[in-house]
Amino acid sequence: MKENKPSTINEFIDNSPEESREVMINLKTLIETTVPKAEGGISWNVPIYKYHGIVAGFSLAKKHVSFGIDALTEELRKVIEDKGYKTGKKTIQIKFNQDIPSTEIKALLLKQMQCNEQ
Repeated sequence: MKENKPSTINEFIDNSPEESREVMINLKTLIETTVPKAEGGISWNVPIYKYHGIVAGFSLAKKHVSFGIDALTEELRKVIEDKGYKTGKKTIQIKFNQDIPSTEIKALLLKQMQCNEQ
């Protein structure tokens, strides 16, 4: 990443290494179409989407994009891991050469949005 801190999600993506951009653009599009009421911005120096609280966000690592969401359950983590992704307690690592697990992420976004609305 360049030294300048981005003030928008598009700046964050534009300032990122070229090989990482497609994953981030696809995540951005998926989040914005699944949760159109969510407001995107930069918090903690990374893209974060909020709707009645934090919905999801992503960050850049050396060889992957890390998608973070509180709604990630142990059951869904196993499904995602079986598809070849590495997960953490609340994160999914998407390598630059991997497609994003759209179906699972969309389900997580909808679940998180419902949780935030309650």
